[in-house]
Amino acid sequence: MLSLSLPVSLAQSRSWWRAFWRKVALILPKGLYARALLIVIVPMVILQCVLTFVFMERHWQLVTKRLSTAFTQDIAAIVELHKSYPGRTNDEVLAQIAQQRLKIDMEFLPNGELPAALPKPFFSILDAALSNEIRRQIGKPFWLDTVGRSDFIEIRVKLDDSILRVVALRGAAYASNSQIFLWWMIGTSFVLIVAAIAFLRNQIKPILLLAGAAEAFGKGRDLEFYPRGAREVRQAGKAFVEMKRRIERAFEQRTAILNGVSHDLRTILTRFKLSLALMRETDEARDLQKDVEEMQRMLEAYLAFARGDAGESAANIDMEEFLEDLRLDAERAGFDAKVSFSGDPLVTVRPDAFKRCLANLIGNAQSHANRISIEAVRDRRFLTIHIDDDGPGIPPGRREDVFRPFFRLDDARNQDEGGTGLGLAIALDIARSHGGGITLSDSKAGGLRASVRVPV
Repeated sequence: MLSLSLPVSLAQSRSWWRAFWRKVALILPKGLYARALLIVIVPMVILQCVLTFVFMERHWQLVTKRLSTAFTQDIAAIVELHKSYPGRTNDEVLAQIAQQRLKIDMEFLPNGELPAALPKPFFSILDAALSNEIRRQIGKPFWLDTVGRSDFIEIRVKLDDSILRVVALRGAAYASNSQIFLWWMIGTSFVLIVAAIAFLRNQIKPILLLAGAAEAFGKGRDLEFYPRGAREVRQAGKAFVEMKRRIERAFEQRTAILNGVSHDLRTILTRFKLSLALMRETDEARDLQKDVEEMQRMLEAYLAFARGDAGESAANIDMEEFLEDLRLDAERAGFDAKVSFSGDPLVTVRPDAFKRCLANLIGNAQSHANRISIEAVRDRRFLTIHIDDDGPGIPPGRREDVFRPFFRLDDARNQDEGGTGLGLAIALDIARSHGGGITLSDSKAGGLRASVRVPV
């Protein structure tokens, strides 16, 4: 029974700790800079709190106790002298000696009741230490005020024939430099924290620059980046620069190979065209001419898909005018198109590639619809463009498949009808090269909605 209950309790304890740390993780900041600040500030604050507690509860308590002991001994000596040498004249001499030698103002009041006890201060080492010493050394009823006047202490002791009233400076029984220590501790901690924040910000900045360069490269933008910062950060930066060069070199090599293949195949197709032009115009020749044109069009589509328009540089464009040009192209093709735009029109994209992306989506809509609506919204982080049509649409279960190269639909609608099946694949590839993507859904007009979303 014990062997079974022990693993169960251990598993429950682990699950509890995991749940607890998940809740803590939700509260903690997510950024590296904020977490690093916590790593620097929290230990310093804890250390200062521990030092303050130890110093105040040990050192100050010890010093205050010793001062209170000496101060109470002086009062006890005055009480004993009053007993040994009674009389008003002796009391006046005793008060004069206490003022000159002990720096204590004292007087003997008529016998009566002590004032009502004052509320104890929330945190006062002096009140506790002085009360204990008076009980131990004098052992008579007393009244103590350590907070009424901040610079003085007033003590009243009920004697057999009178009440002894003593007023002394607070420093006579208390280590009065505690506030100075606290201010020095707080001041130095503040200076150290500010210096740590400044140095930490300089250490975090190269990491943020590296993250920005990686994000810009993922969006297809060219950004100058030079590794700097700590050794480990520079190593990560150099690795990123080297990776970037390898990727760009691979793109260049692939583009060069594709250009060579394109040149060779176009040469052969040109020969076919010349040969067909010299032949008599027959049905067979016209069929061959159509096949050659189809081959050339397919070749251009294949090369465009493989190349991905990766060599183009990003630039700032007016997206509202950009979409207006696409609307005019659709109207020239005989389609009813509408455009609406909201937000800041300046967007950084690769213009030719992005135009090809939208043109492929619009062309796909034109193949199956009569009306097209283009709606664009630019917010602080993203540019979202919705292309709606009133065509037959695509079944929800097949919307992911249509982005696969060479995939064709046999029902509902067949994208790139009479084409190569690469239109949507090329569009998605371009959107992803900008750091975004494309989703398909139902349009308001009952057809298909293609939504392009890219970060800005």
